[in-house]
Amino acid sequence: MGKPDNMKAAEGMYASFISTLKWSVPLLAVITLFVVILIS
Repeated sequence: MGKPDNMKAAEGMYASFISTLKWSVPLLAVITLFVVILIS
């Protein structure tokens, strides 16, 4: 049934991925909005 070590590593990667997503998505939205305002 797979190694528990790998599962813990995968969970850690997933958690860091989600936390990165939490600040990168709004940041990208702000940058996109800024570019759109600049163009128009």
